[in-house]
Amino acid sequence: MDQAIINAKTRTTSGKTAAKRMRAAGRLPAVMYDSKGTSTMLDIDEREFNKVWRAITPTTLISLKVDDGATYDAFIKDTEYNILSDKVLHADFFVPDAEKKLTAKFKVSYSGTSSGVLKGGFMLKHLPEIQVKAVAKKMPQAVVADISALEIGDVFRVKDLKLGEDVTVLTDGNAPLVSVKPAR
Repeated sequence: MDQAIINAKTRTTSGKTAAKRMRAAGRLPAVMYDSKGTSTMLDIDEREFNKVWRAITPTTLISLKVDDGATYDAFIKDTEYNILSDKVLHADFFVPDAEKKLTAKFKVSYSGTSSGVLKGGFMLKHLPEIQVKAVAKKMPQAVVADISALEIGDVFRVKDLKLGEDVTVLTDGNAPLVSVKPAR
């Protein structure tokens, strides 16, 4: 997947009135934070942001192009969302240090149908999420376990996940994610 791009302009105005004017014009107030704690107020297009925001995960790195000049690799860290109007009211971006490793929790999702389940066994899920550590560029967007090869009596453990050599799994490698038990 190509890296999503959001174009932004720096803004100088702040406060409720300025934010309401921006939203009425189809713009979205946002703030970009870096790893040192420095913040920059931004003005982004609401439709462009929504198109990207609805299609990514919290660990998806996006390109934030500010004032048609500098480009930053950033995460959408937080959004203020109005459920009644179905609109995002504000967004926070985080620009991590390129060399520093980040820690993230991932819910494990499963692909395939276990051959043991097809033979009458039943699947037992043990661990719903794992914790990993990696630099921002190498952080996985999702953790997916292929369980199609599991037979009755087999266990899929955390160490069986294929996340890449640059990703360190912090969860115990021997912890079971899924097992296939025989029918009673």
